[in-house]
Amino acid sequence: MRRRPRFSALSWLAILFLIAAALFTTWQFVRFSRLRTTYPGNMTIAEVPVGGLDRQGAAERLLQAYSLPVEMSYDDQIILFEPSICGFELDLESMLAAADLERTKQSFWAGFWDYLWGRQFKTLSIPLRATFSESRLRTYLEDEIAARYDKPPLAAVPQTGTVNFTPGTYGTELDLDTAILLIDGAMKSVTNRSVNLPRKQTNPPRPSLQNLETFLKQTIDLNEFDGLVGLYMKNMSTQEEVHFAYQNGIGIPTNPDVAFTTASIVKIPIMTSVFRRIDENEDPETFNLLQKMIVESGNDPADWVMESVIDPDLAPLEVTADMQALGLENTFMAGEFGLGSPLLRVYKTPANQRTDINTDPDLYNQSTPSDIGMLLEDIYLCADNDQGTFKAVFGEEITQDECQVMIDYLAQNKMPSLLKAGVPDVTEVAHKHGWVTSNNGVMQSLGDAGIIFSPGGDYVLVIFLYHPTQLIWSNASYLVGQLSGTIYNFYNQTLQ
Repeated sequence: MRRRPRFSALSWLAILFLIAAALFTTWQFVRFSRLRTTYPGNMTIAEVPVGGLDRQGAAERLLQAYSLPVEMSYDDQIILFEPSICGFELDLESMLAAADLERTKQSFWAGFWDYLWGRQFKTLSIPLRATFSESRLRTYLEDEIAARYDKPPLAAVPQTGTVNFTPGTYGTELDLDTAILLIDGAMKSVTNRSVNLPRKQTNPPRPSLQNLETFLKQTIDLNEFDGLVGLYMKNMSTQEEVHFAYQNGIGIPTNPDVAFTTASIVKIPIMTSVFRRIDENEDPETFNLLQKMIVESGNDPADWVMESVIDPDLAPLEVTADMQALGLENTFMAGEFGLGSPLLRVYKTPANQRTDINTDPDLYNQSTPSDIGMLLEDIYLCADNDQGTFKAVFGEEITQDECQVMIDYLAQNKMPSLLKAGVPDVTEVAHKHGWVTSNNGVMQSLGDAGIIFSPGGDYVLVIFLYHPTQLIWSNASYLVGQLSGTIYNFYNQTLQ
């Protein structure tokens, strides 16, 4: 009888190992199959770990992470901002679809094999996809943050009794564009959801021109001046204008403007007419006469240069014609300066035909604050950019270089009183002053007209004073300086 072979202990041990291996493999297979239905442990969606989560669990975790409020700090205030306010939404479908694609990209058996061997793979990252309404965010910032926490600047305030202004103060306002970028980044981050909202400094506004005019009139009242003041100011950059006539607390209409004796200020129109008729190759003596006429206020040089360049007999009328061509209908010269010079014509202008106000203007030369101011503006624009009325009326007869020479001559007038007294010594003032005294030495009319080149802007300023009895030089010149200083300080205010 044949004996059956017996399994050795080694054989049984091998069988046990095979059964254990099969059981282990089956267990791992089941486990991997279950893991296959969730996202791998090395996956993040929008920086949020979703390993081991199914689709619904991942969606809930993402919503939880990105619905947390953004902490905004502004002007020592903490504001919690809910992303839903600006319509922030996660594009869950596209992100989860991308995650599913990554999860199933490797075949089942290849993945199972790598799983059995415990192979580690690099982190799988699905980028954030989200949208929000920038307009809704901007509206929220404007209405809820800026409107509540911004600090408006404060304008300078005139100091009564002086020509100074109490300095204005800077304000602060939310930098909306930068804030939107920062909040956008915070809403799309799970680790940094706080923002310091940026601010920017805002300059204080100037007081209004109406306030300036009121301050100027108060200055006249405080000086107890009971004569007539005619003032014209125009900013060359902003075109802002102040124009008034004022006497004993009462404003006088300026349309038409008030006629004043120009005296030596008429030498600005003379200079303009002379430069219209000369060129750069002119006799040096002509330029010498021009300089003496303006800088030294010489009357004889004024007559000589008119006779030699414009017309030996009718030069004043030609000067008047040039001014009328420029639209300055209230400006004329009817005779030369020299004693005994004939009155060539009697001019009637809208200004000197007024019956409500009379400054007893000289029949030989007259103008108004606005006419002289507009002439200075024409000179400035011509020198600055070769534009303005000169170009339109005279074409190339007056060049840009010649206009600059005119300003240079006017700037050589170093008269320390009047307009110059109201500005710092370093300020360039291109001006011409003039006054009239009677045979007994009484002064009734005084004026100064110039271009002030200031750090806060260049402007034209013309001031005429008239008193029917007498102008006291010290008081009148001081008042002009005060008015000049008020306007200078208006455009050159200090800040704090």
